[in-house]
Amino acid sequence: MDMTLLTHAIDAEGDAAAQNGTPLEVHLTAVLLAFGANPSLLDPMGRSPIEVAEDYHHDLAIKLLGMHLDRQHNNT
Repeated sequence: MDMTLLTHAIDAEGDAAAQNGTPLEVHLTAVLLAFGANPSLLDPMGRSPIEVAEDYHHDLAIKLLGMHLDRQHNNT
């Protein structure tokens, strides 16, 4: 499946939690955002990072992405 680094990170976090039965973590997503990953960049399938997070009910990632999207919007 084609993904951006950010959508891949969210997918990996969601998949790991689903497979291991562990709580969702947001470490990969947070690191990528801290290093400038674009939270509004769509993957080749047209999905945004927040849409991928919503598919996993990944509330931590949704909140973090929302904060970065708001910041991005306010800087334009």
